[in-house]
Amino acid sequence: MPAFSTSTRLGLLGGGQLGRMLLQAAIDFDLRPAVLDPDPDAPCAAIAPRFVVGSFRDFETVYEFGRGLDVLTIEIESVNLAALKRLRDEGVKVFPQPEVVELIQDKRRQKQFFREKALPTSDFVLTENREDTRQHADFLPAFHKLGTGGYDGRGVQRIATEADFAKAFDAPGVLEKAVDFSKELAVIVARSESGEVRSFPTVEMVFHPEANLVEYLFAPAEISPETDASAQDVACRTAEAFGIVGLLAVELFLTKDGQILINEVAPRPHNSGHHTLRANDVSQFEQHLRAVLGLPLGDTTARAAAAMVNLLGEDGHEGEARYEGMDALLALPGVHPFLYGKRFTKPFRKMGHVTVVDETVAALREKVQQVQQAVKVVGS
Repeated sequence: MPAFSTSTRLGLLGGGQLGRMLLQAAIDFDLRPAVLDPDPDAPCAAIAPRFVVGSFRDFETVYEFGRGLDVLTIEIESVNLAALKRLRDEGVKVFPQPEVVELIQDKRRQKQFFREKALPTSDFVLTENREDTRQHADFLPAFHKLGTGGYDGRGVQRIATEADFAKAFDAPGVLEKAVDFSKELAVIVARSESGEVRSFPTVEMVFHPEANLVEYLFAPAEISPETDASAQDVACRTAEAFGIVGLLAVELFLTKDGQILINEVAPRPHNSGHHTLRANDVSQFEQHLRAVLGLPLGDTTARAAAAMVNLLGEDGHEGEARYEGMDALLALPGVHPFLYGKRFTKPFRKMGHVTVVDETVAALREKVQQVQQAVKVVGS
């Protein structure tokens, strides 16, 4: 293996909060990544060694940004794949690979891939438009998902009765049979170019009832060792099936009869791994860098029980963000806030997160309630 060089020219498509935390991990390796994002006020803008304002969806912009880099990675899936393929063909290491991102970008292809590879997932049918969904009344209750373009709870509609077909998307999508689950789980897996694979301990997610995104999570998940082993196995087999280099976040259902089913995957750092910044030997962000840079993967051992609480913009509030209750929050032991550098808040916007560590999940549950009561993100 060649010697590690801090002069490695690393680029990142996307300058959001995931990119910001990747940059913070890169600093520990004395790397100076370049970042491309269309928003001049993106979370990465203030801390990136080189920040380029431009669209990561535009071919010429991505191609020009990537020329001269050694390694190019992403923090968001909706990037220009043709440019990434050309850069890869010209010698830039592009991870995750463009073909993997292309497959995952389309939820229809995701589900078909799981079926083809004998990976467990819920039953589904592909639909072409809203009218097409009406042919599947016997499939209800179900969820209708846009094939492409959905993100952070957007692009998903619950179809419980035939009357709900009016809410279905009038575009190509996938109708997934609703799963009778007891818990929603997630496993972050890293895979290197050499084929080394390591997974983080399984976490248990609780979703916000209105925003359809993670409200908080617990690590480790309160599941049996056998269920944990099954979740880890499914997640690792999924990463191997994709052949991905980098991180793969695998969202899972634990059904009431004990099955593990894949919900969705994401080829990047993920909200379900933020707690690793304080709770594990290596964070998901450092692990992603290790994977794409060809370094040995780190030890994912959890050193404490942890919870992660998303700091969401309060409903009914917009404008310049203010964080009420920070004094009370910081007075709590084992509490670590991470703010994302977003100047303006709006309802349910992810403005930051709080990692809580303690000795037991039971103690964490009490602290999570305290955190939720202590801090509010409001607009001025």
